[in-house]
This record gives sequence, structure tokens and C-alpha cells, in this order.
Amino acid sequence: MSINFLSESQRAEKNAYFCPLHYYISNMKYYSTNKQVSLSTLKEAVLKGLADDNGLYMPERIPQLGSDFFASLHTKTLQEIAVEVAAALFGEDVAPAALRDIVHSALNFDIPLVKVTDNLYSLELFHGPTMAFKDVGARFLARLMQHFTRNERTETNVLAATSGDTGSAVANGFLGIEGITVTILYPKGLVSKIQEAQFTTLGKNVCALEVEGTFDDCQRMVKQAFLDKALNAQRKLTSANSINLARFIPQAFYYFWGWAQMPKGGDVVACVPSGNFGNLTAGLLAKRMGLPIKHFIAANNANDIFLKYLQTAQFSPRPSIATIANAMDVGNPSNFARIMDLYGCDYAKVTADISGYSYSDAQIREAIKRTFAEARYTLDPHGACACEALREYLKGNKAAKGFFLETAHPAKFKETVDDILGADIAIPEKLQAFMSGQKQTVGMSNRYEDFRAFLLK
Repeated sequence: MSINFLSESQRAEKNAYFCPLHYYISNMKYYSTNKQVSLSTLKEAVLKGLADDNGLYMPERIPQLGSDFFASLHTKTLQEIAVEVAAALFGEDVAPAALRDIVHSALNFDIPLVKVTDNLYSLELFHGPTMAFKDVGARFLARLMQHFTRNERTETNVLAATSGDTGSAVANGFLGIEGITVTILYPKGLVSKIQEAQFTTLGKNVCALEVEGTFDDCQRMVKQAFLDKALNAQRKLTSANSINLARFIPQAFYYFWGWAQMPKGGDVVACVPSGNFGNLTAGLLAKRMGLPIKHFIAANNANDIFLKYLQTAQFSPRPSIATIANAMDVGNPSNFARIMDLYGCDYAKVTADISGYSYSDAQIREAIKRTFAEARYTLDPHGACACEALREYLKGNKAAKGFFLETAHPAKFKETVDDILGADIAIPEKLQAFMSGQKQTVGMSNRYEDFRAFLLK
């Protein structure tokens, strides 16, 4: 890794604000996981979304954060940690002051670590505007994209497929940003009513397409659009799914934050409810940067493609299955390519760092019920998968402690959680505001030709 150490006077010339890590990485580039195209700048990677060879972008170097950084981590705020991690990864592509502003604007909410039971903690990622973890990556991406397009004359079209919370986070992150339009594709009848309301009632520069099909159909059509050269010659397209480099990388921030809040001493493990695997990949990236998380656990619902890979070394995508943890209903997770790239397709290394578990709807329901009875803690279906997987892992690793990612407020799945607990969960004001809006959608088949025609209108 090429590192340029700067004197205090050089830093002052660079900017009045400088990265607390006291270094700048020069000329960070980003490559495609398919390695069939040349390196790109951060701006090119963010605005393209998907590389021309259908690969996903990755940073050409993964910077190592020093012992001083980790020794002082528990004294820093979430925003301070995020600024340092972002500066290490994004090099000089964004001026330090601008990067600091992007981080502070995107992460203007709390991410508390809550004790559930002995040695088992919940990292609550649902305190943002749409009450889901994707607020972190989507808000960062929106602000970074606005930074890169502020002087552009051509309108940028953001495309995003969603199985639930991506749509709401992306739509709200980009809402009202001049020069950028957002098109959200979602499977008809397969997202919760509250999730749907969060991206179908906004209007302005946000359009929601209600697709007759599954999430995999939505994701397939988005990818086809990016690879359609004739379409891209007429429309400036980019992605806001976790296939976009600037959507998944910011998710690494809260792994550092979660680790810093954990009680000191002993091994720390992290459990991630996994669908398209951008969230888990961000955690693995943090580990490569030096974060001392001992082990990762991928929690799956019935869509257990990754678990089957861990068990057999064979990756076999299949059509997704609808479950009550709908944001994880992914049959062909895009970010598997990034995990393979991180580990050089070395199965032994992957399985040394990652374990997997999967749960049926009945088991998810039981986990929600038991956790509430034992700890008076209310889980959403996705967090329930992760909580159960972490609980199971810790049974065989009693010296360890861990946190799981609680990725959405349980009220976003009110009908399901109410039914399981025999309760009436209060809907937070943030969510109530969305429910009062009028649904505005366009019906869409799962045929790419129809989607293409819509984009060209």
C-alpha cells in the first residue's frame, strides 16, 4: 500500500481539516470483481454502480488501521469513527472537509448497543429516518453522489431493486436532490405495508414500480439496464443497491462502533441477518482493515444459499422463497462475488471466518416470542434470525460475547410481530407520517423490455 505521510504544514495546505489518522492514501482506484475492465476512480465507480463487465467494484487496496486508532476507539463518537474509516478508504477522491460534512449529514442519528442477555447484545440500526439499517449506506451514497454530480448538466437516474428496506432508505435519502431521479422496483405484494408506504408515497423525484414477480426479477432487470449499452447512451444510469460501492462500504462504520461499545475483554463476534450480503461484506471489509472481530455469523431465513455454500463449497443460486423476513428473500445474492474476491475464492479461509445458520418462519416466530418472554426485548423478523443464530453460536463458544445487527424497527412488521406476541406495537411517529400519504406506483411486468421502454419515456 502506498502511503504518503504529510507534515502539519502540508496538511494545512490540503485543508483546514485533516484526517485524524495522519495520512492520505494517494490515488485509490477501484477494480471490478470480474477484472475485465480497467481501474476506475471513486467518482466513476459510484456513478456507474455496476462495472461494464458486470462485476462489482472493490477498492484496490484495503488500508490497515493502526493500534493507536483501535486503542482510542471507545473514546470517539460514531461520526468521528466514520470520518476516519472513510478517509482511509476513499483517499483523496473527496476533500477531507467535504467528506466530514457528508458523514455528519448522513449519520445524524444514534446507533445504540443494547444488552439483551448475558454476552448477547443488539446493535440497533433502526433509529434513522426510515427506521432501518439501510439509512446509513443510502444517506451516505446520496450525499456522495450529490457531491459528484453538483456541476453536471445531465440528469442522473438512480435505479434500485428492493425486497423491503432498500427502497425506503434510498427513496428518502435521495428525495428532493436536484438533478437526480430515483426509480424503485419492488415485488408486488411481497413487502410489508409500512415498508411500501415509505417509498410509494413520496412523489417528487421518486418513482415506484410495482413488479409482477420476485425481488430476483427486480434485481435482474436493474442489472440488465446497467449492461444495456444503447440504453446507457441515452440515459445516465447508476445503482443505489448494495452493488454500489458507496452503498455497502459505509456499512463498515457501525461494525467499528459496535465493537467499541462492547464490554472489554474476550473474543467479540458479530452476527448479520443476510440477504444480498452487502452488510456482511462490509463487516468482513472492516475486519480486513484491522477490526478485531473474531468471527462472523451469517443468519439466513429459508433462502439459505450461502449456508449451503459453507456446508458444501458449492454456490447454487435458486429462485427466492417468500418468508416473514422478507428483506432477506434473495435467491442469488450479488455480494457473494465480493466475498469471494476478498478471500481469493479460498473456501477454507471463508469458513474459518464465517459460520452460517438458517431458520424457518416457525423458528423465527419462536425466537421473537422467546426473546420477548426472557428479556422483554422485541425483535423484528430479521433481527430474530440474527439473535437466534448468535445465541446458538455462543452455546458452543462460551468464552465469546457478541452483538447482532437489529436491522429494522419491529413496527415495520407490525402485523407479523403483533400476531406472534399477541400485542399491539406502537407505530413511531416517523412511520405514521408515511402511512398517511397516498400510494403512487406504476405497474410493471417482470419483462426487461417493458422496463427498458419505461426508462426511455
